Amino acid sequence: MSDDSHQLRVSKIKNGTVIDHVRGGQALNVLAILGIDGSGDEAVSVGMNVPSDRMGRKDIVKVEGRELSQDEVDVLSLIAPDATINIVRAYDVIGKHRVERPTEVVGVLSCPNANCITTGDEPVASRFAVLGDGVRCAYCETLIREGFADHIDVE
Repeated sequence: MSDDSHQLRVSKIKNGTVIDHVRGGQALNVLAILGIDGSGDEAVSVGMNVPSDRMGRKDIVKVEGRELSQDEVDVLSLIAPDATINIVRAYDVIGKHRVERPTEVVGVLSCPNANCITTGDEPVASRFAVLGDGVRCAYCETLIREGFADHIDVE
């Protein structure tokens, strides 16, 4: 192998979050979950389908100047269960951990069932049980198996 095969494809960030080991092809969904659509002033680097010894191919998302909340990480775990979250400050990784799928997510997803108590005027936070292949509303038992980004209700 030549030295070119070991070059960084994306530069380091000064402060922010690196989301690594995202399944190939999921980076755009990660951006959607984080509410990043290019209209803000966040600097974002995305690597898609980059070679990975562990995964074959993976996506990487680097967000400058932003550290993710636990709610955001919980939702990310639904589409990127193998992801690693790296917190970077002054170009150094000061925290690194794998996402863990929670057993429940509260107040971060909206129920697609228009008749669910969480979609009306009642002051009830959404609550979903996290299953192996999706999430189930605790109130009306509606299942969501894909398109999680379409149901994100995080400010």
